[in-house]
Amino acid sequence: MFQPQPQWQINPAPEVPQSFVEEVKGYTKGTNGRYAAQLLWQRGIQEVEKLPGFLNPDFYQPASCFEFGEEMKCAVKRLVQAREVGEKVTIWGDFDADGITATSVLWEGLGQFFVQHLQLSYYIPNRLTESHGLNNKGIEKLAYLGTKLIVTCDTGSTNLAEINYAQKLGIEIIVTDHHTLPPERPAVVAIINPRYLSENHSLFHLSGVAVAYKLIEALYETLPDVPKQPVEDLLDLVAIGLIADLVQLSGDCRYLAQKGIQQLQKQKSEPTRPGVAALLELCRRSGDRPTDISFGLGPRINAVSRIQGDASFCVELLTSRDNSRTQQLALETELANTRRKELQKNVAKDVKKRLEQIDLSTTSVIVLADPQWQGGVLGLVAGQVAQEYGRPTILLSIDSEGKFARGSARSVGNIDLYELVNSQAHLLDRFGGHPFAAGLSLPVENLPLFQEAINQQLRQNLVDFNSLAPIVEADLIVTVAELGKELFWELKLLEPCGMGNPAPRLLIKNCWFTNVWNKNTSDFKKKKVQYIKTNFELGDETVKEGFPGVWWGHYKDELPQEELCDAIVELDFSTFGKPHYEVRLLAVKSCADASKFNSSLAGNEWILDWRGEGEDVEMQEMLEKVLKMENCPVAWEELQLKFRNAIAHSQKLALAYSHPQSTPAEQVWQQLVGIAKYLYRTGKMATAEQICVKLGISQVILQLGIDALSQLGFVVERNDDFLAVVELNSPSSTVKQAIDLLISAVTEAQFRREYFYQVPVATLEGIVKGSTLV
Repeated sequence: MFQPQPQWQINPAPEVPQSFVEEVKGYTKGTNGRYAAQLLWQRGIQEVEKLPGFLNPDFYQPASCFEFGEEMKCAVKRLVQAREVGEKVTIWGDFDADGITATSVLWEGLGQFFVQHLQLSYYIPNRLTESHGLNNKGIEKLAYLGTKLIVTCDTGSTNLAEINYAQKLGIEIIVTDHHTLPPERPAVVAIINPRYLSENHSLFHLSGVAVAYKLIEALYETLPDVPKQPVEDLLDLVAIGLIADLVQLSGDCRYLAQKGIQQLQKQKSEPTRPGVAALLELCRRSGDRPTDISFGLGPRINAVSRIQGDASFCVELLTSRDNSRTQQLALETELANTRRKELQKNVAKDVKKRLEQIDLSTTSVIVLADPQWQGGVLGLVAGQVAQEYGRPTILLSIDSEGKFARGSARSVGNIDLYELVNSQAHLLDRFGGHPFAAGLSLPVENLPLFQEAINQQLRQNLVDFNSLAPIVEADLIVTVAELGKELFWELKLLEPCGMGNPAPRLLIKNCWFTNVWNKNTSDFKKKKVQYIKTNFELGDETVKEGFPGVWWGHYKDELPQEELCDAIVELDFSTFGKPHYEVRLLAVKSCADASKFNSSLAGNEWILDWRGEGEDVEMQEMLEKVLKMENCPVAWEELQLKFRNAIAHSQKLALAYSHPQSTPAEQVWQQLVGIAKYLYRTGKMATAEQICVKLGISQVILQLGIDALSQLGFVVERNDDFLAVVELNSPSSTVKQAIDLLISAVTEAQFRREYFYQVPVATLEGIVKGSTLV
């Protein structure tokens, strides 16, 4: 059975000025600050003036809630009006951790201005029967109950048909969300969505709960004499949703997470939220670290809808002050998470058994279905399998009548999952998602054809599955002797870690494992759960006694013993049993199998920076034996392939591309529509290459554009490389999703080109060397 092996990348150690190291040292507890300074420097914090605001939220200046402009003003004005005339307001939330905490923030925050349960209520869709977003059935129910204003959170931006339906029933809508924007502004009172802001705005990466908090903040500023509870009391909920939703923790996101964690850790000693305190107790966490959310609170809140469908009681769990009631709800949540773990483990085990019977060397996409699989955990398992086997993975559960298969899909590498699955739309019943994750359903009778067709589709576009191997990065090389309290607190300076600021990963070379054992984990009732972890002690020549560690989801037989290894770990503090420092193992390989750096390659300058130098490049080319890269890459794979080609021919790689000129993504779409109209009107043809050059896009993005044109009604025929528009029909109901996908892809490609133009060549060289040689 073929599986691509993980590729290791070791981030090169930068030369950090000693003055910067000394400044960082002032923030550490008795260490020299060297490692923290290196990490900060690697992650773009290279100015002493930036340190206070990054490391201490009290020195950060957050953006005003009214940075959202007229949309925020209109939202506040409408809420004030609803309060004055006594209208009924309903919060429409979502069932994941971000949506639940966002609902809770609005429930508690708006509850300072509206009487809860009388003027104010909330509605959370059922994951298993309704899915995400607004739906007409729920809107009808709210209209019947007298709702005049809906405030969404973490959802609603693209529910145009549902918004129009609500208007017909006399309900107005305020949208607070952070997901993809529609091409045109929806007909709502206000839409507060950070995606309307520029990408470098400090509010751009806010999650749903943070956007909801900004609305409450604006209402507090408008009616300062009304609230009895400080708005800052909501920040613990904000931190839970922010970190659980895996948004980029930069700008105001980092600030809100920092302040929220400060508020959250008070729940252990001075609980104002007995439900949160009970959850922390059950997961044996103190609330002072982001991992207490990402590995503790977040999965438990998410588990409720995965297992039960209806997660409405989670809002009561997070906001009620009733100790006995919240204890009961916390236990129910814990049981749901225990059940989720067991189901996830069982489904993963079943999937792997099925995969043992498949020749993966001839399988491009893993597609499996089973009537016994629980739909709520299929996305989690599909993500695990996709990463482990280096294949896009689609897992489906067949309904009791045997008519439909429904489930989740997860991608790997740079494969656009949305485009891939959408290529077989004619075989599907329902489908939605984005390039990395999707949900779908199809008639069972279509399954064999779907499996064959989607495999063939990917085989036509991808040959080398080794390129899909998961990449494991390491930030620092340390010894076992350095593990412990001092290093832990030095690395903790960078918290909260997450997207854009990952937890530091440590490479320990020439180490070994002793006292290796594994067992099933236990729930709060001491009942064993079928969820494996392996415990061990890690040693090297710098210590006499091993350092404790854990490898989640693995058996002891998977760990190399009685031989030297290289290991990549994260340093953690465990409160299970007697509190202690430990490592979490992420990746391991035998030193006998590990490739070593080629000393001659590591020591030379193999990449030349000729970016933006124009005609001067020609003179330099005469003096250097080089392979020129004239097109700005959009992915590491492009750069690595060119680099390997240069090394193979004993050449240096010269980055000779000019500064990328980027047209706004929406304008690219409009230009593509203009080209389509011209081709239709004139009956002429154009090559795909001509269109790509004209719009500054890749062939992959052009295909997304053709898909969007098809949804808009254009019938595009392709003969070899020539494109013609032969017909124009009515738009499809899914045209907005197709346009959103194209705009998102164009925006991402432009961001990557700008990155590869600006990133220091030393960083580029260090990373491509690491991926080539390690």
